[in-house]
Amino acid sequence: MAVSVETIRSRVEAEAEFVTRLRDQIGEIIVGQQYMIDRLLVGALANGHVLIEGVPGLAKTTAVKALAQAIDCTFSRIQFTPDLLPADLLGTLVYNPRDGQFSTKKGPIFGHIILADEVNRAPAKVQSALLEAMQERQVTIGDQTFALEEPFMVLATQNPIEQEGTYPLPEAQVDRFMLKLRVNYPSRAEERQIMDRVNLLKEKTIPAVATREQIRRARELVNEIYVDDKAKNYIVDIVYATRRPDAFGLDIGHLIEYGASPRASIYLQQAARALAFLQGEGNVFPNDIKQVATDILRHRVIVTYEAEAENQSSEDIIRRILETVPVP
Repeated sequence: MAVSVETIRSRVEAEAEFVTRLRDQIGEIIVGQQYMIDRLLVGALANGHVLIEGVPGLAKTTAVKALAQAIDCTFSRIQFTPDLLPADLLGTLVYNPRDGQFSTKKGPIFGHIILADEVNRAPAKVQSALLEAMQERQVTIGDQTFALEEPFMVLATQNPIEQEGTYPLPEAQVDRFMLKLRVNYPSRAEERQIMDRVNLLKEKTIPAVATREQIRRARELVNEIYVDDKAKNYIVDIVYATRRPDAFGLDIGHLIEYGASPRASIYLQQAARALAFLQGEGNVFPNDIKQVATDILRHRVIVTYEAEAENQSSEDIIRRILETVPVP
């Protein structure tokens, strides 16, 4: 198996050259926020969707647009508002009175990278319209079903729920996102750089440095990155600990309403593989799993009212689990 891992590592090193160019180009527009950029790349390479949460003005939308510009693919930006309709997202049937026939008008969901901007500003009916596209990679309009062209990726931004005029995302919707990111304020030095770099009169654009074919090949290679049985068992232990924390000596069962589903285990393995790819490795290490665990689990571990009363978030619970579950 060691030879096979070395072979995979050699292929990763050859295929991953475009990742450095992607990072550099996005860095031409985004100051700092390296965590967000790396997790966007993890989502792109792991064939997963990403939900980005943060207060307005933290470059969430700008980062997604920069990623789309750096990859030679189609890009659609959908501004979610309270009056948005599912047809505005998916498309609709248009009647032609000349021939008495209906024709299909496709909506902005038919693209490669979809930016669902402020996704929690639209009601549940519109949010749920994304479900089929995100899970089955297809859209049904009338009696016709259309496959979405790969690579397909939904990157949604969300303002914190506490802000006025927002709607909580349905649990089924949130679970379709592989990663949920929390974006924080830049440092003082980074904010000073932002002031020097941003020109409000002229929006900066960057050239494409990666192709759709490179992303597709990279996704296939990510799927081949070796995950040892011990690493797989570690993933299962982490996820199982969110359901039965007492099995690992954790007295936090009263803080957890619902633990993570098996989808979390699948996504955790794939995201760890993508992170290994970004680091030029041919196999997954336990540290790769720990690095992406919070982003995979923070929206899948539902806390109780008691946890909220004790000011314990899902991130606090995940942190305790990661500190307790034995690392192979």
